[in-house]
Amino acid sequence: MELLEAIRRRRTTNGAFLPDPVSAEHQRLLVEVAGRAPSQLNSQPWRFVLVEDRSTIDRIAAISGESMTTAMSGGTFFERYKRYFRFSAAEMAQHRSGMLFDRLPAPLRPFTGQVFTRRGQRLMNALRVPQTLGEENRKLVAGSPLLLAALLDKAEHRPGELSAFYSLFSLGAAVENIWLTTVELGLGIQFVSFPMEVPGAWGRIEELLEVPDHLDLMAVYRIGHVPPEQRRPAIDWSSSERRAPSQYVYRETCATPQTGWDG
Repeated sequence: MELLEAIRRRRTTNGAFLPDPVSAEHQRLLVEVAGRAPSQLNSQPWRFVLVEDRSTIDRIAAISGESMTTAMSGGTFFERYKRYFRFSAAEMAQHRSGMLFDRLPAPLRPFTGQVFTRRGQRLMNALRVPQTLGEENRKLVAGSPLLLAALLDKAEHRPGELSAFYSLFSLGAAVENIWLTTVELGLGIQFVSFPMEVPGAWGRIEELLEVPDHLDLMAVYRIGHVPPEQRRPAIDWSSSERRAPSQYVYRETCATPQTGWDG
């Protein structure tokens, strides 16, 4: 596959994976390409943990599902991210950013416009929507044959110093290498983010992974083989739209948007 094709085909996999394991050869390739990323002064601050143990995956899945339920039932998730949600294809096309939130649970669909209000939150809680979505999230993570944890060495990741920016930038490049390689290998990947939304949940994952004091756990990803035909999952917030170049590219100074490249 050509590099440009892999970039254009890059997606987040929101649905279930096949039960097939990710081969050792593919796992080794994923961490190899991560290690090829650029880093300040060749510091290579990234560290990775590959998790295939079923009991560990199940426990992380439980933490993720519980975290989603907590974040959604308390309203913190919607309050924090409501500016990114779109409720129609037309709204998505207008903004060309954010997530298309067109798959609300059936009982909530008549109340789409109120989902971010106190009334909408009460209704969701009464219908146990956070619990339903949390269980769906748990099953997605639990059904993953491989989890990949990304960490940074605290010798490089020093908040408040330039080294913190450099190391985060480098880890982002390493993860993007992994993401693009999953496209090449026919794998899917998704960020397991909800444990970061709830105080204490991330620490529980650090304990499971026995993260030492000199490392920071930065992210966890689920990886697996994607079925040839995927049904839309209960949690499927698509993000296929991208901003036009004139919306994020400038010529010479930030006062002059780039023209002629849209479309």
